[in-house]
Amino acid sequence: MKIISKKTKKSSEENSVEKVKYENFNSGEGNFKTLFSKKYLARKPYSPVNPKFVYSAIPGTITDILVEVGEDVDENSVLLVLEAMKMQNKITAPINGKVKKIDVKKGDKIPKNFLMIEFE
Repeated sequence: MKIISKKTKKSSEENSVEKVKYENFNSGEGNFKTLFSKKYLARKPYSPVNPKFVYSAIPGTITDILVEVGEDVDENSVLLVLEAMKMQNKITAPINGKVKKIDVKKGDKIPKNFLMIEFE
């Protein structure tokens, strides 16, 4: 994340002036403007997504693993099936590559943002 500028803006209402701090920044996906709230100041620093790691987007249960360690996979091929909210979600490969490590096994209940598969 690259900070472009920090600015203070004055907003005026009837008989009052309030200073509002905001920040312009570029996250690699575009330019954004945000206020300096407590939540913003306490956030985790931005880090770009590494396509060699496959994380769970939602919590659920692993119902099937369709690849093995050392197997070559193509982009968008199905790696495993994650059941969440009574739906079978097919998790696909983000890149062409070789499976380095599988961090889950069939029947595992996993939380959101859990590392499931690593590529070389």
